[in-house]
Amino acid sequence: MRIMLIGSGGREHALAWKIRQSEMVEEVLCVPGNGGLKAEPKVRCLKEPGTQAEWLELARAEGVDLVVIGPEAHLVNGLAGAFRAAGIAAVGPDADAAALEGSKVFAKLFMRRHGIPTADFQVFTDHQSAVAFLEANRRPLVVKADGLAAGKGVFPCRDTAEALAAIQRIMQERAFGEAGASVVIEEFLEGEEASCIALTDGRNIRLLASSQDHKRLLDGDRGPNTGGMGAYSPAPVLSQELEARVVEEVFRPVVEGMRKDGRHFSGILYAGLMIDGAELKVLEYNVRFGDPETQALLPRLRSDLVPALAAVAGMGGDLKKVELDWSEDACVCVVMASEGYPGPVTRDVPIEGLEAAGALAQSVVFHAGTRFEAGRHLTSGGRVLGVCGLGVDVAVAVERSYGAVDRIHFDGAFFRRDIAHRALTRRT
Repeated sequence: MRIMLIGSGGREHALAWKIRQSEMVEEVLCVPGNGGLKAEPKVRCLKEPGTQAEWLELARAEGVDLVVIGPEAHLVNGLAGAFRAAGIAAVGPDADAAALEGSKVFAKLFMRRHGIPTADFQVFTDHQSAVAFLEANRRPLVVKADGLAAGKGVFPCRDTAEALAAIQRIMQERAFGEAGASVVIEEFLEGEEASCIALTDGRNIRLLASSQDHKRLLDGDRGPNTGGMGAYSPAPVLSQELEARVVEEVFRPVVEGMRKDGRHFSGILYAGLMIDGAELKVLEYNVRFGDPETQALLPRLRSDLVPALAAVAGMGGDLKKVELDWSEDACVCVVMASEGYPGPVTRDVPIEGLEAAGALAQSVVFHAGTRFEAGRHLTSGGRVLGVCGLGVDVAVAVERSYGAVDRIHFDGAFFRRDIAHRALTRRT
């Protein structure tokens, strides 16, 4: 089987690393890939096309059997559906179902309509009305840009001043472009966050192992939201009882609700959750593998991922019967970012120590914002690397991941020192 994997980040490196291990796979074509992917066995990186017609032409020319789409923008723009219409199997929902991630307004209204537990909210399409609401409701609130904002359009605000500043940035300054034409303002939920990812063929649902990511830039979960500064798996806050509830209360209503609404959802369904005791609420849905959650999940997966992806894409096989065997070990992923992230960053900075870090036992380094030129790896983006460690428990995995981080150097490297702190606190 020849698989095309679309994307260039740490999530795509982790997916390619896992997919190329399958005996079913002849070659993984990464488009466009990154500096680390070029070194993976059975992996070839290709230049990214510009139009949907060019994507289809590339897939046909390369004899692609299955397409796996990483970035949300391609899914929201309908690329998965375009491949399917051309007779090429693809993992990912059609554009109308991908609106679950593409529009916060659509997602919140969908959840309300189908009885999915989530925070109370209101939608605003003009700055003045949003300001008036904030002035009349002086309490902690969360402000969200409606459209895609690379994980940076959500502002948890402890006071009205922060909320007004968020509205100003989103709706007036248009920091996220047209993504800020509308906003969702919702109640500030207390509790512990966790991430759940499921595979679905449009009817059946297979839950992956649990994880928890760290969105805030700074230690202690302070600072602005980012695309993710690290993750770990499993998440102790998610008991087996809660995981069963997630399937029935969080994922099944989406699959069935999409069908009732005349849409078809197949692919990857991600739920960001807030858990407070027995109370479970959905913070957000994504329609693809999480980043950096995928980097913390896949090193724990003993079984072949490809049969599950093929079943999701309708290539044969029963998703209910696909084996997903998870290691009892924990995995921790620490993101090493460029100085200035999530704002503008300096690029083309040499990276040293990658071989030393990768040679450590129970460690793996996934590339994100890197490129390879003249025999060396250089930074090419904000989130540069996802450095992972495995261990019999979270504490050992933390020690191994940071042990590998300490062997890597590039000027301006920035990372959090407290990834998995909630799990470590829960242990003691």
